[in-house]
Amino acid sequence: MKKVIFLPLLFVFFAPLSAPLFAQSASVPWWLSFEYGKQQFRAGDYGAALMLFEDARRDRRAMYEQMERDLIHLMSEREVRRIGDYLDKVDKFSRERLYRAASAALDELYYRIPKSSFDNSANAALAAFNKLKDYPEAEYWIGEVYRVESELSLALAQYKKAYSMCVGNSPLVPEDPAFNVALQYKIAAIHDTRQEYIEMIRIYDSIINDSDTLWINSNKAVVDYLNNGSQNISLPYDQAYASFERSAMSKTLTDHGINRFLELYRYNNRTVEKAHRFLGYYYAARGRPSAEPHLMFAFLIQNSIIMEEIKRHQYDFSFTTQKEARENHIHSLSELTGYINKNALLASYIEEVEYYKTAYYFSMSLYRNGKTSLARSLWEFLASVPQAGEWYNRALNQLRTPHFEPIVEMPN
Repeated sequence: MKKVIFLPLLFVFFAPLSAPLFAQSASVPWWLSFEYGKQQFRAGDYGAALMLFEDARRDRRAMYEQMERDLIHLMSEREVRRIGDYLDKVDKFSRERLYRAASAALDELYYRIPKSSFDNSANAALAAFNKLKDYPEAEYWIGEVYRVESELSLALAQYKKAYSMCVGNSPLVPEDPAFNVALQYKIAAIHDTRQEYIEMIRIYDSIINDSDTLWINSNKAVVDYLNNGSQNISLPYDQAYASFERSAMSKTLTDHGINRFLELYRYNNRTVEKAHRFLGYYYAARGRPSAEPHLMFAFLIQNSIIMEEIKRHQYDFSFTTQKEARENHIHSLSELTGYINKNALLASYIEEVEYYKTAYYFSMSLYRNGKTSLARSLWEFLASVPQAGEWYNRALNQLRTPHFEPIVEMPN
């Protein structure tokens, strides 16, 4: 009797040859590697974080390169070439004929970029994949790893690489202004650490010129006036308004003091506060008159944000110089600190923006420009706030013996 041998059935699944579904080769998707990298970075495991960020960068590029090839494959078909450069028709053809990989690529593209941005052009949609291959966030975090490891040259190169990927983007890929500014601040900080002050100043000026319309328009008004001499010129409205506003701010500060200045003006441009502050520090430490306007803007922005936060919790709060005002109104910076100390968020904020240091450097810039009574009022404010620490002690010293402080550092 012959033995009967049962062979196991082999089941083979064939996907359509024309449209294999794209599958990422990595064991985890790129975005998850990226999140794991940030987690490791915050835990202090910088080596593991670096590898995860590099994995995320590589896998994201590989994914979008494959999607680009899938779409090229679809658009190379004879029937699709006959359709022409009509994205809606190409998309419809892909779904009806089960080109699943190309359809998945288009779905991913529409998720990242609004479909309306392509103006119904299949070629524009294909070109957009080239920009999606870049991963500026991963480049930034790789730079962060190098920074904490004191590899400043490598960190600087990474920040610049990330910034170049963001700036001058295709209009199809929207920029993230907050991320771009954060990168500029990182680049400027490294130049500051390396005492490359010319480049540091250039970047801070760039941030201000891009994001502070009040500052730039008032400067343009001054330049136009100087270029035209004594001739009567008609300034554009935005320049004329900015020039008037800034002049009024300076005059109020000089003639009526810091409390009246803070009562009348608000300016909450968070984006440029740090740029004004750091330029103010730099110029004040070197005795330059240009420190005063930068520190005036920085201090006004800080106090505007503080008062807005207080008002958010206490609707009838106001800062006023009128002594007969109601109980919930305050009349001076010293009283304002009482509100700050009761609010953990504000206490954290003033530490972040170096509130007391800003006030002290502002006072020194005023003192150097001959505005001694204004400088003294800020010293008196700081001397009433022991929690100001170093700036409390330095203000007390200034009240005893006003003097110009020596320059601590010089540019190369």
